[in-house]
Amino acid sequence: MSGRYLVIAAGGTGGHMFPAQALAEAMLNRGWRVRLSTDDRGARYTGGFPHTTEIVKVSSATFARGGIAAKAVAGPKIAAGVLSAAWEMWRDRPDVVVGFGGYPTIPALGAAVMLGIPRMIHEQNGVLGRVNRLFATRVACVACGTWPTDLPEGTNGIHVGNPVRRAVLERAGAPYIPPGDYPMSILVMGGSQGARILSDVAPAAIADLPEEIRRHLRVSHQARPEDVDRVTAAYARAGIDADVQPFFHDVPARMAEAQLVISRAGASSIADLTVIGRPSILIPYAAAAADHQTANARGLVQVEAAIMIPENALDAATLTAQMAAILTNPQAAIHMAHAALAAGMPDATERLVALVEELAETDKEQP
Repeated sequence: MSGRYLVIAAGGTGGHMFPAQALAEAMLNRGWRVRLSTDDRGARYTGGFPHTTEIVKVSSATFARGGIAAKAVAGPKIAAGVLSAAWEMWRDRPDVVVGFGGYPTIPALGAAVMLGIPRMIHEQNGVLGRVNRLFATRVACVACGTWPTDLPEGTNGIHVGNPVRRAVLERAGAPYIPPGDYPMSILVMGGSQGARILSDVAPAAIADLPEEIRRHLRVSHQARPEDVDRVTAAYARAGIDADVQPFFHDVPARMAEAQLVISRAGASSIADLTVIGRPSILIPYAAAAADHQTANARGLVQVEAAIMIPENALDAATLTAQMAAILTNPQAAIHMAHAALAAGMPDATERLVALVEELAETDKEQP
């Protein structure tokens, strides 16, 4: 047992939390003590973390949402969170602090800066998020999930890839069964928080597929809680066997079984697709900061592993045509699956672990 202590700070979306979970799993296996610092939103995604992970909720806030009153209290809340985290770290000093983005990472990273604790951040996308950009030049390095990543001058960027959870690694390179005259699966997912546009378009698009395809289909569709009933009803009217839920805890298993994945282009989703190796139709979130989901998707499109449909071009007819092009061409589907797999970095977690352990050997203030 190493006896070393790691604080992981991650915000309130699956895109931040899933790679944080992967690092927690790996470091606990190496004998480290691991604490996760997050907020109420992030805590919703902690069910898959090892039970030995210490989970604490911190006081933080964002200036990006809410009215004038909410913005007015954001600064004091963040300051209180930083001071509280600094007190905890002064009493129980971690060897390393790693931030994964999101406003809940500010207290832990801010405290690490104050106390001179070795620290780094991991950025999942090709464009730094607001908080990661704030700290990019105040950490030892930025471990980049996508390459190249747009980094501020003076940043030490290292390409490691995006870590995936153990459940994904267990299905790495799972044999792909191409579309055919037998039961087939489609996985529709809009990231960890769902996507209304996919709930609006996907059921109608799948219902419009040729009968020789549609009669073999099973659909797993992740929808926002308020959309579950209407999406379930839409599939039922079309006579399609569909499992509609707000959140799938077994996404890796469903992805491994799928002949086709229809998804947003979040970094974690892209990482899962490339580690398991599945054809996909990607619809980047148009409002993503700096359009980073389009940048994420472009890499898979360029290697012929995915088809990208911009959100403003998405309608049922377009989606139906692209699905049919894949599901009626087994060789093309196989090519896409293999291309996705070739683009993956299944050793991303090990690369990130190596950086953490190297950083733990330092004991001085980072510039």
